[in-house]
Amino acid sequence: MSYLAPAAYLPHDAPMLLLESVESVTAESAVCRVTVSPQGVLAPFLNTAGDLPGWYALELMAQTVGIWSGWHREQKGLQSSTLGMVLGARELVCAAGLFPASSALTVTATLLMEDERFSSFECAITLDDSTLATGRVNTFQPSQQELASLFKTGVSQ
Repeated sequence: MSYLAPAAYLPHDAPMLLLESVESVTAESAVCRVTVSPQGVLAPFLNTAGDLPGWYALELMAQTVGIWSGWHREQKGLQSSTLGMVLGARELVCAAGLFPASSALTVTATLLMEDERFSSFECAITLDDSTLATGRVNTFQPSQQELASLFKTGVSQ
């Protein structure tokens, strides 16, 4: 099966779109890829050695969850790129503290639990056969009314 570019499933624009490709989406998981490279989408976030700091693990995982959600919304005929929210991450570990320069990362999100608006995913970032980061990402899908309330502009007096 072929997939659209990540931008089709996420409400992100450059430079905050951190994934380069969607490899697979199933009922239970999503797999995406990105390369740590000064020529790639991660270029603005690399340190002087060309590595990506480990704290980006959460955003890479969250965007992979967003790909899963966006793809499934599209399959149901709904708008695919809607704003979701990360409620938190549990046991998020990036042992090396960074993702090395020139590495091709695979980001996997596997569904643990889902109801109408809340979900939990077990996530991993791997390089070849090595796991570089793991964690559980919990998300919330706000309604359009809740989003409008959250992002009200203007100052009331």
